Amino acid sequence: MNISNAQQAVDDWIRAHGVRYFNELTNMAQLTEEVGEVARIIARRYGEQSEKPSDKEKDLGEELADVLFVVLCLANQTGIDLQKAFDRKLDLKAKRDHKRHQENKKLK
Repeated sequence: MNISNAQQAVDDWIRAHGVRYFNELTNMAQLTEEVGEVARIIARRYGEQSEKPSDKEKDLGEELADVLFVVLCLANQTGIDLQKAFDRKLDLKAKRDHKRHQENKKLK
């Protein structure tokens, strides 16, 4: 599934199950909450914090999907074609950062 299809799938889901999109500010708050859940899992599973028993059952993939869902909602409701925006960003990063990363001694 490409990003355009994912945006359409989210829009279809909202129309079938969600009544309407939450407003942009509410979705921004939700995005922050979901990113926090991802950060908690990564900090405890891959960082130096110890995992609580309740944390061990958390699914990182599911939490990342929650982040993606809210990002797609925000793109839809603000009229952003995220596929085009992502393609432009990837092209920019390839041109701008290629040598920078290739020549970064910290990455070798």
